[in-house]
Amino acid sequence: MSQRVGLWLIGAQGGVASVVATGLAALQAGATDDIGLVSCLPEFDHLRLLDWNSMVVGGHEIRSTSLPEAARQFQQSSRAFDASLVDQSMSALREMDSRIRPGILANAGPAITALANESIKNDCRTAREKVEQVEADLAEFAKSQELERVVIVNLASTEPPVDAARLPVSWKALDAMLDDPDCPLPSSSLYAIAALSLGHGWVNFTPSLGASCEAITELALLKKVPLAGRDGKTGETLIKSVLAPAFAIRNLRVMSWVGHNIFGNLDGEILDDPANKQSKVASKDRLLAEILGYRPQSHISIEYIASLGDWKTAWDHIHFRGFLGTPMVMQFTWQGCDSILAAPLVLDLFRFVERAGRTGESGVLGWLACFFKAPEGVSENNLTLQFEMLRRWAATRAGG
Repeated sequence: MSQRVGLWLIGAQGGVASVVATGLAALQAGATDDIGLVSCLPEFDHLRLLDWNSMVVGGHEIRSTSLPEAARQFQQSSRAFDASLVDQSMSALREMDSRIRPGILANAGPAITALANESIKNDCRTAREKVEQVEADLAEFAKSQELERVVIVNLASTEPPVDAARLPVSWKALDAMLDDPDCPLPSSSLYAIAALSLGHGWVNFTPSLGASCEAITELALLKKVPLAGRDGKTGETLIKSVLAPAFAIRNLRVMSWVGHNIFGNLDGEILDDPANKQSKVASKDRLLAEILGYRPQSHISIEYIASLGDWKTAWDHIHFRGFLGTPMVMQFTWQGCDSILAAPLVLDLFRFVERAGRTGESGVLGWLACFFKAPEGVSENNLTLQFEMLRRWAATRAGG
C-alpha cells in the first residue's frame, strides 16, 4: 500500500516504545524477520494489513530523553539483541524522535509525576486545555506527515486506579467535567479523549483507565472510531490463560494459585508504588475466576529488583485437588525480556485497529481480546477461545 498512516505512542521514549521503534525500523529495512508478530500469521494474509513502510511514528513523552538514547540504553542494559541493530536503525530513530512532543500529566500519582520534566510537573491548566494540546499535536502530526489515519497506542507507565463512582456514564456529562479544576480523569483518559475526538483509533496497552469507562466508549461510538484494550498480555498472564482452562476441562479443583513477579525496568520501578501496583494486580488477578467458574485463593506479588532490568521472572505455584481428593502441585517459571515480548504486539494491534478503522468498524473491538489481560467488552479469558474470536473476525473479512 502507498498510503501513510501514523502510529502515535504515549510514552514514546520508554523501553517498549524504543523496541517498537527499533523493530519497525528493522522491519522496514528488511533487517529482521516477523517472528513474534501475530498479524503475520498466514490466516491474516488476505486482510492486506498495512505494510511496514507505510507506518510513520510520533508520540508524546513526559521525560527529558530521546528515542535514540532510549534504544541504545535498552540494548546495552538488556543485551536482548545485537548493538548493530540499533546502529542500523539510528537514522530512522532520529527521524521518529523529531516527531515526539512534550506530554501531559493529570492524576498520575507521585511515582509517575517524579519522572516528568519541570514544565510538565508545573502545568496547572484544566483537563480540557490539556486535551486541546494533545489534539493540536495530533492534528499537526497528521497534517505535516500527510497521513490518512492515525492510531494512538498508550504505552505510558501504569497510573493509580480511578474511583469509577466519580465518573458520569454519559459523554455529555464527562465532557463538562473537563472544565472542573478537580477533574478526576488521569492522563491516559485525556489522551484517549483527544484521540477519539479527532476520529483516531485508540489502543490502551496498560492497566490505566484510558477509555475504559462508559462515557468515553460513547464518544468512540459517536465519532465512529475503533478502540481496544486493556493491559497487554505478554508473559505470566498469557501462560495462566492457557493453563487455567486445562484445569477446568479436566475438572481439577484449583485450591490456590500464587504468582510472584520480579523485574527491574521503569515499569517495575513505577509499580513499586503501592497505588500504581494496585491497578496492575487487579488486571492480572481477574482471569482465574472467569475461566474456572469459581474463585480459588490467589496471591500476586510484583517486586522491583533493579538488577534484573527488562528481564522479568515469574514463578507460579498451583495447588489443586484431583480424583479422591488427592492434592497435587504444578509450578512453572517464566523468564522473558518484557519489552521484546510487548513490542510486536503493539505493532500487531496497530495493524488490526488501523484495518478496522479503514473499513468502518467502530467502538470496542472485542475480537482483539487475546492481546489483553483485561479485554474491553469481553469476559472470555481462555487464550484459545480468544484467538478463535480473532480468527473468526478475519475469516469474515474480505481483502483490502
